[in-house]
Amino acid sequence: MTANGWFQILLFFGLVLLVTKPLGKFITRVFSRERTLLDPVLRPLERLIYRLSWVDENHEMGWKEYCISMLLFSAISMLVLYGLERLQGFLPLNPQKFGAVNSPALAFNTAASFTTNTNWQNYAGETTMSYVTQMAGLAYHNFMSAAVGIVLAIAFIRGIARRQMKTIGNFWVDLVRCNLWVLLPVCMVGALVLVSQGVVQNLKPYDTAKLIEPIQVPRVGTDGKPILDAQGKQAMDTVTEQVIAQGPVASQEIIKEFGTNGGGFFNANSSHPFENPTPLSNMLELVAIFSLGSALTYTLGQMTGSQRHGWAVWAAMAILFFSGVAVAYWAEARGNTLLAGTDQKGSLTQPGGNMEGKEVRFGIANSALWATVTTDTSCGAINSWHDSFTPIGGLVPLANVMLSEVVFGGVGSGMYGMLVYIVIAVFIAGLMVGRTPEYLGKKIEAYDVKMAMLVVLVFPLVILVFSAISAAFNFGTSSILNPGPHGLSEILYSFTSQAGNNGSAFAGLTTNTPWYNIAGAMTMLIGRFLMIIPVLAIAGNLAEKKYVPPSLGTFPVTTPLFTVLLIGVILIIGALTFFPGLSLGPILEHLLMMAGKAF
Repeated sequence: MTANGWFQILLFFGLVLLVTKPLGKFITRVFSRERTLLDPVLRPLERLIYRLSWVDENHEMGWKEYCISMLLFSAISMLVLYGLERLQGFLPLNPQKFGAVNSPALAFNTAASFTTNTNWQNYAGETTMSYVTQMAGLAYHNFMSAAVGIVLAIAFIRGIARRQMKTIGNFWVDLVRCNLWVLLPVCMVGALVLVSQGVVQNLKPYDTAKLIEPIQVPRVGTDGKPILDAQGKQAMDTVTEQVIAQGPVASQEIIKEFGTNGGGFFNANSSHPFENPTPLSNMLELVAIFSLGSALTYTLGQMTGSQRHGWAVWAAMAILFFSGVAVAYWAEARGNTLLAGTDQKGSLTQPGGNMEGKEVRFGIANSALWATVTTDTSCGAINSWHDSFTPIGGLVPLANVMLSEVVFGGVGSGMYGMLVYIVIAVFIAGLMVGRTPEYLGKKIEAYDVKMAMLVVLVFPLVILVFSAISAAFNFGTSSILNPGPHGLSEILYSFTSQAGNNGSAFAGLTTNTPWYNIAGAMTMLIGRFLMIIPVLAIAGNLAEKKYVPPSLGTFPVTTPLFTVLLIGVILIIGALTFFPGLSLGPILEHLLMMAGKAF
């Protein structure tokens, strides 16, 4: 680890802190329907949208109506995306003449992926999706799935803030205001900034360049596995030209990061120079990933009238973030102990450390930082290959997702996931002092705790069940590239990432198969919607409760003690649930590496 590397990490976090308060205050004004500088332009457009869609902006919804509206909207959006994938060969804006996504399982997986804000990709974007599918399908979902997550967090916060009310807002109004006031303005400016850095934005056909010298490349099948010749050796193809893919990248890149979506226009994702060409674009995209999740902690404080509580939650997230990035950076800077005494630098400018699978222009510090940030949230975008990390370096992104990505988290999902942990932490604190637990003037009762535990249990259940099936049968194990504990890590990461609606992966697992497409789609849908329903149930129940003034026995949720308790609850629940899987995967791999064996 170097001073320069830590400076970059601290600079990033300083920028996140800098945008937290102004963005959090703005979000509060937007969802409280207070006047903003954008109102003269956006209010007429907002009213027109309501008029055309027959939405009564003054109608308030209970939690069940709010939930049903969200589920219907998501279901219809998913069907539209599935249709675009299957029909794109007949649609315009397809200069490469791509045909339909022929595999129904792959189309279903992709539709579920982008609807749930997961953006898991079992395909290469630049060779599969036309421009119309990329823009009208995938980029549209980048906005809408992000907006759904944000408005659900706002609905939960309203449930905490309101007293003896049966409503938590209007889903359609929240969705429209989120897109018009928050997502679109930032992304319009952000896309232009990325274009200035060299991110591509056009509708041109792909270019073809002649190579100076022909090259030999391994021949692989559609499943990603090597094809052998008659002698049993690796079959090779001679390549004399290169196709240079391009398209409307910048407009999708900014919402992919700001909305913590993660699905790349290119297969190489944010390591591709057309998505992330410079150190400055890398830093801006990193800040974009954390900005909304961090700002929502300030919004929590403002809307509930307890700003110190918002900062206490922010502090818990910050401590968990620095713990993760420190371990990842240490592990990658240390490198592979089996190569001790050799040069692992990969470039003349990066002394020591594990540079396998990393871009030289980003280096070890920014690669470890990105891996931590993208899995602290539900983003899942990558600028290096997690599969090439050291065992402990790879454990960090896996563990981050297993903690439900509550470290600033996905847009909205991190906040309402953290609020569920807060309910549990306050309940435990109440048990310690022998009185009914209270949270910001609301009594936490059996119903609230049951719903919170349902959220906590659904997540590991779907991960562990599908991982066990995949590890026990050939249709799962046949996709593993590296056997042993690393292969188990690949499977475990796959379902953890999809259940957490993250989308990053240990890329050594071939997941474009019928089993992984269908099982993955079901995992993503369960991980999104079966967790949202009890979250909204808690919000609705809290909104109906009367305010209870604090007393001497009330556990304060604005102190360092609360922050420590919250961190402890998060880590204990995560450790008790997933430690056996981690011990058989990355931890065992690390111990074997120290003993002289690699996978």
